[in-house]
Amino acid sequence: MKVLVSACLTGRNCKYNGGNNRNEKVLEFLKGKDVIEICPEMLSGLGAPRKSVEMVKGVIRSEDGQNFDADFRCGVEKAMEIVRKESADLAVLQSRSPSCGVKQIYDGTFTKTLIPGMGIFAKALADAGVSMMDAEDVPCIEGKNHL
Repeated sequence: MKVLVSACLTGRNCKYNGGNNRNEKVLEFLKGKDVIEICPEMLSGLGAPRKSVEMVKGVIRSEDGQNFDADFRCGVEKAMEIVRKESADLAVLQSRSPSCGVKQIYDGTFTKTLIPGMGIFAKALADAGVSMMDAEDVPCIEGKNHL
């Protein structure tokens, strides 16, 4: 099985704050699978650390109003080129991200308020017919304690 995974979940320091979202449950789930780590934000050339952004009325912006939409969409297009080349069976994506959020994203008010919705990379994957799973929904492997 070939699985595309948000690179921050594997411990890559590609979050906006320069850190990561290393997720042991995801790492356990990925064992024995062909893994493709991907970060659309890094592919955009923005680097890490970078400004925190949210989707504001469909546009990716920082809290001070700086428009990062074109940068993020460029990163998504580069990521989708990889997706098309690799033909992943499943994508495991970081929760709530303006790029990778599968079920929820922040509402654009920078108050940590969540709304139903998808990040722009998750939406592109859905449009391409790629099966997705939110990192929070990855099942525990039997016999493993993930507290």
